[in-house]
Amino acid sequence: MQWRSVPYWVPSLFFAAVITLQGCSLAHVDDNLPYGVLNNNDLQLVEDGLPTYLLMVDGLIENWPESESLLSSGADLYGAYAGLFVEEPERARKLSNKALDYGFRAACAHHKDYCDLRSLSVPEFESLLDDAGKGDVPVLFSLGGAWAGYIQQNTSDWNAVAELGRVEAIMARIVALDEGYQYGQAHMYLGVLNSILPASLGGKPEQAKAHFEEAVLLSDGKNLLAQVLYAEKYARLVFDRELHDSLLNEVLAADPDVHGLTLQNTYAQQQAEALLADADDYF
Repeated sequence: MQWRSVPYWVPSLFFAAVITLQGCSLAHVDDNLPYGVLNNNDLQLVEDGLPTYLLMVDGLIENWPESESLLSSGADLYGAYAGLFVEEPERARKLSNKALDYGFRAACAHHKDYCDLRSLSVPEFESLLDDAGKGDVPVLFSLGGAWAGYIQQNTSDWNAVAELGRVEAIMARIVALDEGYQYGQAHMYLGVLNSILPASLGGKPEQAKAHFEEAVLLSDGKNLLAQVLYAEKYARLVFDRELHDSLLNEVLAADPDVHGLTLQNTYAQQQAEALLADADDYF
């Protein structure tokens, strides 16, 4: 199974992580510090500085090992760093494994019924999600993102790939409970998951299209990454060059400076340029 290397969940996880850190009891840290990162348009600067966040979270978790918010931040940050900045496969797998471990620990800290999620049968897993409420959405989103990142870094392991259905179930439940959470990015995940395969091989491209359109709508067009993934994952899958180029050109024409989304949008515009540059070869 081969996935394109674009880490589609990474910017959304990073957004979640720094917002969570804002809510943690970090003495003498100004509330606007996380937005100094989220509103930064220099990806290199963020790459250079992100390890400091990782080490800070690791240290805090050592002191508060059952803190749901810190564990969720660890899951988000390690997943983001592994997917966005680490090119060496073995190191990326190691970091994504740590992200998933933090994700499971955060879920367990949130509710004791979530402590054995991975070992539950599919019916038990789905039943537990059916019982989830809106208050469970943040921890489920962090876990689902970390789990997706782990699978992407372990695509040669069919035991890992077989867990994709659980990630899809988590994101579908988030949509049912609070589809606007994080600018509708659960829809973005579902768009990607439904467009991994063409319809002839069991994929669901039309469902993917609907999810991408909802993600764009729920963000009022401000989340440029949703449009980039719509072009890459759906338009390329169905060989719709007109839609592909239209979406990407809209992204490049947009103002990326949106409070809390500037970093993510800068990354999206970078990806849009790359996709347009090789469009002639693809189509």
